[in-house]
Amino acid sequence: QGHPMGLNMLGRCYDLGWGTPVDKKRAAECFRVAAEAGLDWGMYNYGSALALGAGLTQDKAAALAWFEKAAAMGHAKSTNFVGSFHEEGAIVPRDLAAAADCYARAAEGGDFRGMFNHARMLAEAGDIDGALLWIERCGAEAKPVFRDKALAWLAQVPDERLRAEGTAALRKER
Repeated sequence: QGHPMGLNMLGRCYDLGWGTPVDKKRAAECFRVAAEAGLDWGMYNYGSALALGAGLTQDKAAALAWFEKAAAMGHAKSTNFVGSFHEEGAIVPRDLAAAADCYARAAEGGDFRGMFNHARMLAEAGDIDGALLWIERCGAEAKPVFRDKALAWLAQVPDERLRAEGTAALRKER
C-alpha cells in the first residue's frame, strides 16, 4: 500500500535477510521509495546504502544529501553521519567545528555513535569530564560490538584518567 515505514522495514528485511534471502538491491529500492516519501529512517537507510554502495552504485555526495535531509528533521543517526563527513572532509571541506556540532546534536538525540564521537571531540578539546559523561551514556546505549570498538579507542588515548574511567564505564554491567 506504499506505507513509508512499511517499505523501510521491508527494506530492512531484504538488507539483513529477515525471513528472506539478503537482496541489497531490493533493500536499496525500498529505502529509496521510503526516503522519497519523506520518512527520516528511509532517508537514513537509503543514505547508508549510497554511502556503502550496498545494492547500488556508491554515491557519497547523494548519501550526504539524504543524511542532511533526515538530520534537518532531527534524525540523530543521520546527524552523526553528517558530522563524520565534516570530520573526514569527505564531499565537504573538513570542518571540525561543524563535525563537533553535529556530534553534540546526535548525542543529545540519543545516538550512541554520536555520543562516542561527541566524547572523542570533547577529549581532544581537553574536556575530560565531559568526555567521560558521554562515554558512560554511550556505554549504556551501545551494542556490544560498538562498545568493543570504543574500548579499542580508549586503549590508545594518552590521558590516563580518560582511559581508566572510560574503560570502566564501558565495561559496566548493563
